[in-house]
Amino acid sequence: MALKKFKPVTPSRRYMTVADFSGLTKKKPEKSLLRPIKKSGGRNNKGQVTARRIGGGHKRRYRLIDFRRAKHGIPAKIRAIEYDPNRSSHIALLVYADGDKRYILAPEGVQVGDSLMAGPTAEIRDGNSIPLRMVPPGTPLHNLELVPGKGAQVARAAGVGCQLMAKEGGIAHVKLPSGEVRVFNLDCYCTLGRVGNQDHQKVVLGKAGRSRWLGRRPKVRGVAMNPVDHPMGGGEGRSSGGRHPCTPWGKPTKGYKTRKKNKLSDKLIVRRRSK
Repeated sequence: MALKKFKPVTPSRRYMTVADFSGLTKKKPEKSLLRPIKKSGGRNNKGQVTARRIGGGHKRRYRLIDFRRAKHGIPAKIRAIEYDPNRSSHIALLVYADGDKRYILAPEGVQVGDSLMAGPTAEIRDGNSIPLRMVPPGTPLHNLELVPGKGAQVARAAGVGCQLMAKEGGIAHVKLPSGEVRVFNLDCYCTLGRVGNQDHQKVVLGKAGRSRWLGRRPKVRGVAMNPVDHPMGGGEGRSSGGRHPCTPWGKPTKGYKTRKKNKLSDKLIVRRRSK
């Protein structure tokens, strides 16, 4: 999918780019697969802001995505490729032979009318969902399960893909989009190919208002605040902060490790992601 550029009639239009959506075939979503979304504004159940810089944005409805692909052995045809405001990738509407309709993440290269299938008997082709034990080494894949039967949790963003490195015993070594090599159970299901809409990462918002449409509120630097608002605020003239970067509550940030020691997960990492 290509990007649309604009004539620089205003400063915000100069670098602004928009996806031209030429690959989409249906504008209105399937009603039976829609659910309402309630905005949190970054607040918890007590009304306290726990995540800053969240709020506003265009009203959305959630599209139910079939991350499990549990209808094994039943062929399905792609009825449409649609836009999803809740994710970077596009979604594909599948209509199964028994009449059931479900959304999946649209893989790269699939088109309306293509026939897809899930299950251990499905053939090796982009868009089909099969267990890792059936995937040939070196094959690109996405929509990968961490726990068999739980549903896909890995490699779901636009344009990303994993690579099956090797299989031994009951485990598989998979290289993730970050460069990390991790161990997976051979019974974990995955979808062959890469996620579509690769040009998403090239989109330039161009103006602050477009960030507000997405529900992103302004971010103010700590050094631009007063001492009462932030530990790095105040000072005569502009300052560099005078200390390591921190939150308004004095906790270190930017490079400060926040990952909890998960011994079970650490055992499954063969090689850390490349820097």
